Amino acid sequence: MATTTLQLRWLAHARSGDKGDAANVGLIALDPDFYDVLRREVTARRVARHFKGMVTAVERYELPNLRALNFMLHGALDGGGTLSLKTDAQGKVYSTALLRMEIEVPRKLARRAKELAS
Repeated sequence: MATTTLQLRWLAHARSGDKGDAANVGLIALDPDFYDVLRREVTARRVARHFKGMVTAVERYELPNLRALNFMLHGALDGGGTLSLKTDAQGKVYSTALLRMEIEVPRKLARRAKELAS
């Protein structure tokens, strides 16, 4: 099967926020057909590599009924909202940063994603 590289922003939307010293990122498939690819390709290990040097650990939770994945990015907020000197102490930009991650997807799915976006 022929594949191509695509940023997650073509396949999902995301929300993030703070949970103490961790950022919480929800990744939600834009189409039911995209969920299986997200589940297969967007692993905790890959997300940790994507945020290398910014987090200490990553946990992933699957929410199939919502066609979503939830990631806890531990150590992302330097102590959390009131303790952190980071510009984004509530972790709001982590969702946008995750959507920039690139994954391999079947070409047919990539075409569908771009059609839905237009």
